[in-house]
Amino acid sequence: MAPLTIIAGEIRQRWRHLLLWGVLFALLHQVAMFAALLLRFRAWPNYVTFYDWPGNVLHIIRSTPSVRDMVGIIREEWLIEIGRMNYDYGTGISEWSLNIMPSRLLVLCLLGAMVGLAVSLLHRTACAAPARNGLRATTGLGAFLVALTNVTMSWVVCCATPSWVVGLAMLGLGTSTSLALERSGPLLSVLGFGLLTALILYLAWRKSRPAQQSKGVPAHA
Repeated sequence: MAPLTIIAGEIRQRWRHLLLWGVLFALLHQVAMFAALLLRFRAWPNYVTFYDWPGNVLHIIRSTPSVRDMVGIIREEWLIEIGRMNYDYGTGISEWSLNIMPSRLLVLCLLGAMVGLAVSLLHRTACAAPARNGLRATTGLGAFLVALTNVTMSWVVCCATPSWVVGLAMLGLGTSTSLALERSGPLLSVLGFGLLTALILYLAWRKSRPAQQSKGVPAHA
């Protein structure tokens, strides 16, 4: 049985399970970002703003002739903003905020589903403990890279722009160094998805191999 056939069968059989993985991963990612902001600044947010995301997307589609520009702009549209406003300066300035973007939620849902698929294939594939630990580490690394580069927190010190490098600056990395790394985000995200894709294909390939004995451990699931 071909690896792609095995993957397709796994998705058909466990699509509800994978969907749950995706939704939970996206939600937990938002909760983790919110908790990180609370721990870093030790203060509760004092404002929540809801944006008309569907209306804004329709306006962008109608007013942007370039499809490429349209996709890029829609990708950065906000749905909800939760943050802390400092009113010591006139009408106020947002010191920090968590920005929830539907485009990033979709990416995180896909990431969660891929992690769930990898975990499912790993559980159904027999292999030695060291190899299993290595495959788990690869899954974790791929998920970490994608999750890290889809952080949408803003901090006034980092020009108040929601970006994944804000998390690095909050952890203590120099602001200028963090901002210099911002362009590496897409590359790291692609690398993370690439690791997960390669892992899923590898696990499906192992599952497709004929039953045989290797050092006393069956090579099939």
